Parts: sequence; structure tokens; C-alpha cells
Amino acid sequence: MDVLFPTECLGCGRGSWPFCTACRRRIALLTPPGCHRCGRPLEYVVDDCSDCPPAPISWARAAFLYEGAVRYALIRLKFGGLRTTAVAMAPWMVWALATSPPEGSGDRAPTVVTWVPLGSRRRRIRGYDQAELLARAVGAIMGCSPRRLLRRVVETAPQARRSGPERRRGLRGAFEATCDAPPRILLIDDVLTSGSTVASCALALRRAGAPGVGVLAAARSLGGAGPARCYNPPMSQPGSVVARERSSR
Repeated sequence: MDVLFPTECLGCGRGSWPFCTACRRRIALLTPPGCHRCGRPLEYVVDDCSDCPPAPISWARAAFLYEGAVRYALIRLKFGGLRTTAVAMAPWMVWALATSPPEGSGDRAPTVVTWVPLGSRRRRIRGYDQAELLARAVGAIMGCSPRRLLRRVVETAPQARRSGPERRRGLRGAFEATCDAPPRILLIDDVLTSGSTVASCALALRRAGAPGVGVLAAARSLGGAGPARCYNPPMSQPGSVVARERSSR
């Protein structure tokens, strides 16, 4: 299969998978130190910051900054049918969670992985749910099977071009829990921007009994660039010898 359909760079479609050398220069890996609550990289540790998502979310983490090759790869996942993007992103998402563990991550309660669901019409048109693909890839690495805990009861318009207040109004009541919520939930999404969508999901889960909801995204859009140390990462696959040596320092 690799001979007939060779894997390609997710950013440009021409170089090596998952990202070629040229595309790696346009990638920012979100690494500590930074905000303890939302994982935003800074030059120092803070408990919370101006980019933190809304209150229903207990904490948030993301692997990459939503720009350059990562942005293009996630657009191809979302609208171009490039499902292998989820497989490539998942190890980095788990790595981001391991290198910057949130408060309460040592709780003995098992983590239940779920995702931000698409509406039925949009899923039918697309043929799949990109957040579910990411959740299943993350769950496979973490050794657990994701569970569907939410459904979208309001088909919202695309949120990308809306302001924060417009997103919050449009997403009010858009999700509901499908069952009683477990005590420890990891909510997966592709891109974290204002946090309005995941906050609406978290609120529905809290109303269903969840004491807290953590969010893990493939990428995050921030109010500005990250520290210089985040750019042009070596991109060794998490779990490799090089990645283990870097994460243990």
C-alpha cells in the first residue's frame, strides 16, 4: 500500500510524512513553562492567563499552534478527507498532556475520552467526524475506548469567522449529554480558539454530573505568537528514543 499510495507531508503534500523539513519550520509546538490552567506557553509559570478558555472547562492542553503547516493539515482533515492527519496528531496530543500534566491528573478515577460531536447533517455530508477520529486515535494510545457522551441538538453555523460573544450566543444550548457523566472526562477537539464550543460541551457534561472536564486539542489559536523556543521543533515522533530523552529533561 505504501508503494501504491505513498504517505505525503500533511502540510504541503509533497515531502515526507507527517511533516517535511520545510513545513517543520512553520510549526510551533506548545511546550512548558506556561499557564497551568490552559497550557499557553510563556516564559514563566502562571496559574491562569488572559487566553484561558471559559469557566466550565477545568483545564485545557493543545499540541500545536494553529498556523502554518499544522493549520493546513487540520483543514485537510476537516474538509479534505485526509483522515491520516488524526493518526499523526494523536501522539503529539498525548505527549502534550504528559509533558504538562494538569492539576488532578493523578486522580485514580479512570479517564473517559469523548469528543465534540458534529451535527447529524454536517456529519452526513462529510462522512465522518474529525474530532471523533482524533479521540479514537488518542484513546488507542492511552489504552481506552472513547465513549460518545454528547450530542449536538442545534445545528450551528460555522464558528471560524464569528467573534467570541457571537460564538457564545450561537452555541448556547447546542449540546446535551447522552447519559450520566463519569467523574473524569477528557474532551477532544481539533482546534481550540475562543473555547466557546468546548465550554458549551463542558457545561452540558457538568449538568449531567461531571465534577470537571479537561480539554485536549490538536492545535490552538492564540492571541499572538508563542515564545521563540516553540518554533521549528525537531518533530521526533513521541515514543521514540529522542522524544523520550527530550520529555524526561
